Amino acid sequence: MLNGKTAIVTGAGRGIGKAIALKLANEGANVVINYRSSKEAAMDLVKEIESIGSKAIAVKADISKFEEAESLILKAKEVFGTIDILVNNAGITKDGLLMRMSEDDFGSVIDTNLKGVFNCIRHSVPLMMKQRSGKIINITSVVGLMGNAGQANYSAAKAGIIGLTKSTAKEIGSRGITVNAIAPGFIDTDMTSVLSDKVKDTIKNGIVLKKLGKPENIADAVYFLASSMGDYITGQVISVDGGMAF
Repeated sequence: MLNGKTAIVTGAGRGIGKAIALKLANEGANVVINYRSSKEAAMDLVKEIESIGSKAIAVKADISKFEEAESLILKAKEVFGTIDILVNNAGITKDGLLMRMSEDDFGSVIDTNLKGVFNCIRHSVPLMMKQRSGKIINITSVVGLMGNAGQANYSAAKAGIIGLTKSTAKEIGSRGITVNAIAPGFIDTDMTSVLSDKVKDTIKNGIVLKKLGKPENIADAVYFLASSMGDYITGQVISVDGGMAF
């Protein structure tokens, strides 16, 4: 259980982020729901969390911006007093073949998906170091391990998260802080719902378990690492992909 713990989940308005926020709240954590544009979805999630007896607030912040990431962390500290769990989930996609990809499409994905993770870690770590405890969980992707045509920007950002995870784990482990990454495979969310059945069947054929994952599968892995069960695990990348990349 996570009773009395405070968790920040970036990009928590829907999909995987929402499932993570609900899982941590169900386990007793106070949850800070970060969003950039979907205020209505974030506020609905706050109400849903409060209905199960946990506390939650929604904080608007573009985590790709250093100062806004700082304001997110400081707001969490102001309201709940501690920051025990940081889940870096926020991400965007701007897919396209490398030879046609604009500088802006590459840069914006790096800024949100990789620099945003750095920004949130950078502002959280001093507080966690004072506490001499903390769990940082970064959501990377299977494409960060194996690459994917048409996603050079996304794959590069997600691979960067893996390096950032391992380096940070080595730097702050002595202060009682663990840093790990979770690499989802194809998860059934709004992003995959637009795919045709033919495309989905092709994807499933490349997965050992022959099915897409659910957001709850990722949330369960986050809870494992955030709880005492993950106390002796750090610097690791855990793939939750149905056997897609190994």
